[in-house]
Amino acid sequence: MTTEDSAALEIAAGAALAGGRAAGAYYGSDDLGVRDKSAGGDAVAAADSADDPVTLADHAANDAILDYLRERTAEPVLSEESRPPDAVSDAKRLWIVDPLDGTKEFIARNGEFSVMVGLAEQGSALLGAVYQPAIGRLYLGDVDRGAWLVQDPGTASETRSTMRISGSSGQPLRLIRSRSHPDPALADLESRLAPLEVVISGSVGIKCARIARDEADLYVHPVPFLKEWDTCAPEAVLRGAGGLVTDCSGSPLRYGKPEPVQPRGIFCGRRDIHDRVAPIVREIARHLTEA
Repeated sequence: MTTEDSAALEIAAGAALAGGRAAGAYYGSDDLGVRDKSAGGDAVAAADSADDPVTLADHAANDAILDYLRERTAEPVLSEESRPPDAVSDAKRLWIVDPLDGTKEFIARNGEFSVMVGLAEQGSALLGAVYQPAIGRLYLGDVDRGAWLVQDPGTASETRSTMRISGSSGQPLRLIRSRSHPDPALADLESRLAPLEVVISGSVGIKCARIARDEADLYVHPVPFLKEWDTCAPEAVLRGAGGLVTDCSGSPLRYGKPEPVQPRGIFCGRRDIHDRVAPIVREIARHLTEA
């Protein structure tokens, strides 16, 4: 890891913490200003009526992260809640931000949401920070150097430990999947992988971090609507811990594309298990690979 990359990881961490503080100011609020982005931004009366919700906390976190990054780097930033920068595909290095991953979990106040700040270089994830403000847990990853868990960052009780996926998994296989985005194809996957323990969690970042901590073995989300900000920081954390991250066809995820989509979903976990179940994942995700 170069000195430049080491400094960049600290910037990612600081930006994620800044976003977490901004979002946290709204966490106990009775009025989150919930709106449905898919309905053109009209206010919705109840959180569960929004298919694609955004809140005041999303925007506050976004502003805090962008302010933090602008003070420390001139590199372009792609964020879910901002207009994309010009000529994204021409950028050697690109910051990729999800100010609040797991907005439905934030609205439900179950703690399973995160703030994610990643950095891609030449189209590949390089490093990232995933911060879970509700429990003061910061996950850091560099794909070449490692991954770390920082508990209570920035406080007198801060602790830091290395995350590394162990050499062998237990039985049964532990599949982690979404609390808020179930998918019919996963029922087929679960039947083929039985016996299976299903672990439920919000936020892509938290799912990948739980695999990095050996709390799950595999995460598959065979959908066409994931975006680059959903996957960049989580990929860096999991790969830094020794895991493998691809799309559902087995190809590497790419960043800085003209459209910031990951059209073949995400497929990640322990390397040995990834290799073993890859043919099954390709089969259940054939609707994506054939598109």
